[in-house]
Amino acid sequence: MTAPLDLLDLNPSLTDEERQIRDVVRQLVDDRVRPHVADWYEQGQVPARELAREFGKLGLLGMHLTGYGCAGASAVAYGLACQELEAGDSGLRSLVSVQGSLAMYAIWRYGSEEQKQRWLPSMATGEAIGCFGLTEPDHGSDPASMTTRARRDGDDWVLTGAKMWITNAPIADVAVIWARTDEGVRGFAVPMDTPGVTAREIRRKMSLRASVTGEIALDDVRLPADARLPEASGLKAPLSCLTEARYGIVWGAVGAARDCLETTLAYAGTRTQFGRPLAGFQLTQAKLADMAVELVKGQLLALHLGRLADAHRLRPDQVSVGKLNNVREALAIARQCRTVLGANGVSGEYPIMRHANNLESVLTYEGTSEIHQLVVGQRLTGLSAFA
Repeated sequence: MTAPLDLLDLNPSLTDEERQIRDVVRQLVDDRVRPHVADWYEQGQVPARELAREFGKLGLLGMHLTGYGCAGASAVAYGLACQELEAGDSGLRSLVSVQGSLAMYAIWRYGSEEQKQRWLPSMATGEAIGCFGLTEPDHGSDPASMTTRARRDGDDWVLTGAKMWITNAPIADVAVIWARTDEGVRGFAVPMDTPGVTAREIRRKMSLRASVTGEIALDDVRLPADARLPEASGLKAPLSCLTEARYGIVWGAVGAARDCLETTLAYAGTRTQFGRPLAGFQLTQAKLADMAVELVKGQLLALHLGRLADAHRLRPDQVSVGKLNNVREALAIARQCRTVLGANGVSGEYPIMRHANNLESVLTYEGTSEIHQLVVGQRLTGLSAFA
């Protein structure tokens, strides 16, 4: 029997392997995350290292990469995993995205063989945690204006600067740091125990509270020449990593929206007002129908982009279409679901307000909606409106 929210019967469009991966991750989230995530969120603390090792055992870290202990899964399978993780909490998908699609991908795509051998196998198992240092305190959407500098000193590099809003930074073993050099923007694999590197956890967040976020300070950090990612040259390198992470968000946002809508359907079917269930009122059904239509459209979009990625035909502007639409609609669904639950919608006993708060961050990280609108606008007109 088709699940109520699978209005278009998409399940048969997946391969047996894709469904198996989806179901395994869903079970992990049900067993390991759902019983605890409300407390993690309320306390602003999450056992990230422990979870990373569990994710590593299932091959979820860098799962779309090949070699070095990575699973080599398809883009669709990776997307489905992101969907199930974010149905648990956006912070969990962020942990996996930053580890695999930013830190690991940067090393896998642009690193030397020695760097890959040193970091990727232990990152794939979750024994080593990575982070990705691009955003700065004064430069978010405009990475070309970064002020972090890397200068040569003999055979060494010396890094100075700061990075802000860096997921995993306080617990990371290695940071991929992007810095301006005399030859342009370059990337560096920086062990977090290097003298001059400090990481401070950012507290008092109202969003992504089940995620570890920090600031990285680089005070004359001396690195050997082989710390530089040899194949990374210019801003295209970090931006390509962002495209990888944004693809996971396209799927993840759908997971958060689905969890909100599943919760709301169950609630509306059992909550009685004026002598009948909420689900029996026309206005409630109109809300549910509109949200379900947007949800399935987001799922179709994610699946289409995944098939393009597996055919090696996915463009960055297409990923921008996915992130712009799916996060925007997921947030709208979360807000509408809150109205159906009334006061209970703001209670931590239900996941809806937690998802809505998380999606406020997802809306602006890895490129704000405005940035993605301009990417799509440039694709449509051939004119850049960034400057």
